[in-house]
Amino acid sequence: MSGREDPAKDGAQMSFDGRMSYSDYLNLDVLLQAQKPLGDTHDEMLFIIQHQTSELWMRLALHELAATREAMREDRFQPAFKMLARVAKIFEQLNSAWDVLRTMTPSEYTAFRDDLGQSSGFQSWQYRLIEFAVGNRNPAMIKPHEHRADLLQIIEQELVRPSLYDEAIRALSRAGFQISDAVLTRNLREPHQADASVQAAWKQVYEAPETHWALYELAEKLVDFEDYFRRWRFNHVTTVERVIGFKRGTGGTGGVSYLKRMLEVELFPELWRLRTEL
Repeated sequence: MSGREDPAKDGAQMSFDGRMSYSDYLNLDVLLQAQKPLGDTHDEMLFIIQHQTSELWMRLALHELAATREAMREDRFQPAFKMLARVAKIFEQLNSAWDVLRTMTPSEYTAFRDDLGQSSGFQSWQYRLIEFAVGNRNPAMIKPHEHRADLLQIIEQELVRPSLYDEAIRALSRAGFQISDAVLTRNLREPHQADASVQAAWKQVYEAPETHWALYELAEKLVDFEDYFRRWRFNHVTTVERVIGFKRGTGGTGGVSYLKRMLEVELFPELWRLRTEL
């Protein structure tokens, strides 16, 4: 094939005067002007784009998680499974982004780090919403967003909704499993605590998957998601340690020490602990 081929001869649209183009549909003029490095170092562009694209993937994850919970409330498990699988793949994509950021050396990051001021990924309100949406709810983490009334409202609204794991546990209860009233009526603002009745219910599901196939598949989709989520957290720690060592984070956290503590957080504790019993 010659490089001089004319796509118009094959029917390709070539004139877009007054018509919607690819750039119009994606609003690329706005999107591609959103990268505004504060200094003149080469690697700041990488840092900005990596974090901006991560926020776009997080926006999609939140879109999928909202629809997943709605489907689960109505026991429409098949659409929920499809969306949960997509969320897991989103976090696989987010994991790959760390590989690009790790090409930046400590000296390259240090060249523009002061320009960040106190800004930090720790302050990502979308990441906070994802954590709250799946069940890791810590009201103390609202404080970094209190300076924005609009964001505060969004986060507060999330905390009155059942989380993804709450919806899974309620599905167990609707299916006839005995779940503690303390779990079903708990304060939704607080994180779920591992409960013996929930673990016993999931154990029954795993011991008879052919009888409880939808719940069995739901459990595995949740584990898939947390698996990718844990890998994302681990890769975050590794990347930060590789680039800044054990320096304190720009947002004031302990940096690597704080991120390592976050590795111990379990989103769906009973689903992991029952594996020892099976």
